[in-house]
Parts: sequence; structure tokens; C-alpha cells
Amino acid sequence: MKHILVPTDFSKPSAYALQVAAIIAKEQQAEITVLHMMGISEALITEGELQEFEEAKYFMGLAKKRFKTFLDQPFLKGIKINEVVQNYKIFSEINNIAKEQNIDLIVMGSHGSTGFNEFFVGSNTEKVVRSSDVPVLVIKQPQPDFKIRNILFGCSFGDKMIRPFKAAKEFAQTFNATLKLLYINTPFEDFLSTSETNERIAKFMSKAGESRDRVEIYNDYSVEHGLLNYCKTGNIDVLALPTHGRKGLSHFLIGSIGEDVANHANLPVLTIKIT
Repeated sequence: MKHILVPTDFSKPSAYALQVAAIIAKEQQAEITVLHMMGISEALITEGELQEFEEAKYFMGLAKKRFKTFLDQPFLKGIKINEVVQNYKIFSEINNIAKEQNIDLIVMGSHGSTGFNEFFVGSNTEKVVRSSDVPVLVIKQPQPDFKIRNILFGCSFGDKMIRPFKAAKEFAQTFNATLKLLYINTPFEDFLSTSETNERIAKFMSKAGESRDRVEIYNDYSVEHGLLNYCKTGNIDVLALPTHGRKGLSHFLIGSIGEDVANHANLPVLTIKIT
């Protein structure tokens, strides 16, 4: 992991994300690109009248000045930091930057308490997650002692989950972390018998070239509750979720509960796009 992208609106959640990115960057000897999106109307920028044009220039200059305060942090010492201010308004453009800059990971903050709230002008964390081909690590709370030791990856163990599983495995290996695999069995959401569950998991793990014994089965009333309850008792540092990009975090596992899981989990959440 050599390059981390941190989109920012200079808020507290984005500052939390920057600190986590710094911890990762130091461990991986990576550089950080900090991106601020303006979202200024093209009509304003191209307006012939001098006043409107000067206002646009003012806001662009103000954003650049705010970087000075935002990046004046002792935890950034020794890390190469790139500052980028763009007038992007379409969320897929962050994905374009990630591709152009060879970004390995996007780290961003989220208020999260009532869903993915507005993150920066014209966008929010959820929409970045939807459009990103690069894994996104969502941070909601201060993590000054951030350390990745145990990662939980839960999925339905269908064929489409093989790619996200391998990406989660690679992520865990990067940090020398333990990757825990979990299947949530519920009485209401596509309930499977013990033999059916074992058959599904064994088939998936065989295709992935892994041992069936790595997967733990956890029973709960819903997939969301199962994941969150397991995280409370399993010493989990990061919860990894596969996501269908065009539909955000919907259709995670069995049913549209991914957004609820990500919103209600207090620990960092890593989203990995299903392709």
C-alpha cells in the first residue's frame, strides 16, 4: 500500500480520517493525497461579470488556505502530503482521481449517527462508496490508537463474493492482521439448515482455495444484528463489507441491510466493491 486518498471538508470526521490515514501511511511507508471538492457552479466560474468570477476565485483560494490549518498536525510529520483542490461535483470523479493517482485506499470520515450525512459540498460518504472501485475505509470516531489486528468479513458466500473476499484477505495480509470469516444464519432471512449452510460455505471456500474450517457460523435475528453483536465480542478492529457499487451498500449479504450495518457500526468499516 503506497498511496492513500483522504477526501475532506475540513470537519472533525474528516480530521479523524486523516489521523487514521497517517497511522496507516507511517506503517506502510505510503504517501497521502488530501482532496477537497468545491462544487462551484460552472456558470459562476465562466460568468463574464467580474464580481462572480472574483467570488469563485475567493472560494478556491479560501479552500487552499484551510489546508494549512487542517494539515498542521504532529501526526503528519514525516509523511509526504499532496494537496488537491478540485471543482468536482460528480462523485465518480473521486474514483477517477483514485485511478489516475494509483490510490490503494480511500479513507474518509462520516457522521454516521443518522445515516451517511453530508460529507463535503455536493457529496457524502455513501455516494463515494457507491462509485469507488478502490476500497473505502469509513471512520466515524477518533481513532488515535488505530491498529488493525482483527478484521471481520461477513458475506452470503455466493460466487459474487469471491472477489471481495480475496480483496479483504489481501488487505489483512498487508497489515499482518487476522481475517475472520462469518456467516450469519437467521430465522427469517433465507434461513438454511445446518447441512445447507455447511454445503454453501464449503463450495465457496473450495472455489476460493481456502479451508472450510476458517468460517464461523453465528445465529441471530438479523444479519445486521449478527454482525454488530459479533463485533462486540470478537475484538474486531475493522468490519469489512462487500458492496454493489451502483446500488451503494444495498444487497449486502442476503437483503438490503448493508447501509444499516455501516451506519450503526461504531468501529471502522471497510467497503469492497463487488465486480
